[in-house]
Amino acid sequence: MTTSGLTFGIYPLSVAGTPTGLAVGPKDDYDKIGKALQLLRGNSNRLVPRNYLVYTKPDSEPGLISFVERLLHSGLLGDLAIGWLQTADIEMDEWLAFIRKIVREYGPHMTSLQITNEPNLSFMEGSKPYTRQALVEGVIAAKEEVLKCGLQMKIGFGSVPESPVSVPRFWAGLAEIGGSRFVNSLDFVGHNFYVDVFEEPLALSDIPASVERILRDLRQNHLVEAGIPASVPIRVTENGWPTGQNPFTNEERTYDHQSAVLDKVIRTVYQLREDLHITHYVFFGLRDPDSSKPDLFHQFGMMRDDYTPKPAFSVYQWLIQELGN
Repeated sequence: MTTSGLTFGIYPLSVAGTPTGLAVGPKDDYDKIGKALQLLRGNSNRLVPRNYLVYTKPDSEPGLISFVERLLHSGLLGDLAIGWLQTADIEMDEWLAFIRKIVREYGPHMTSLQITNEPNLSFMEGSKPYTRQALVEGVIAAKEEVLKCGLQMKIGFGSVPESPVSVPRFWAGLAEIGGSRFVNSLDFVGHNFYVDVFEEPLALSDIPASVERILRDLRQNHLVEAGIPASVPIRVTENGWPTGQNPFTNEERTYDHQSAVLDKVIRTVYQLREDLHITHYVFFGLRDPDSSKPDLFHQFGMMRDDYTPKPAFSVYQWLIQELGN
């Protein structure tokens, strides 16, 4: 369905979410971020920053808007995902009003808006019984506002591969409550996946088959179950491979192997792009939260926490030029 290259992206900040909180370290340096992104882009404009908001309750809105303003003035407002983690009873009207506000006020500066990040993960957004309703109504509201304002930005939602911690019947539930209005509002489905990270180690030669299995499962099984046609593109919205210590073997995950995995994954996604209608690849992320900590979540970056590059930085730089749209 698509014969062009991939559109590339990257999470440019350092804070990373974990199942138990946040991985943090030295503060983000927006000047160094800008210079790093320019190096990755080269002479092209083939790299879009991807950032996150997490909506918890109406009184969180001022802080979220302040953060969006910071992104805007730093040139980092490209693709934006709004996560849903309400802590009390559902407040749908406020949720939808916030989405419409983001589209109306910041849509001219954005390339896409993703409603929910990992809604089928049972210990994240999917822990709330009304997440699918928030997803469906949020996508519809965002698309209505885009059309009303005459904007070009794309609207989608996020997902992760099926696993023992997935929300039961998530995709079938989308089909039951979504309907044609929801499907017609969709411009993409985002998919976050990490090969050879949260599992027993894989040989480098096994990486492509794992990537293909994950993406075919989404396209040929889950999206079909949800009633989402093949004409709606898939975006790889989070993918990466951390350095530091492997939690399964306690062996070192080396910088060189990170770059080798990155190359394997992206070339596999590129090869599948026409067959499975994949348009985007986003790496997570630019910089380690804290390079001194060897655990799983503190070393996902292609740069150390002082913005010195790991080998993966130059590999990504080359792939953007070679395979970019």
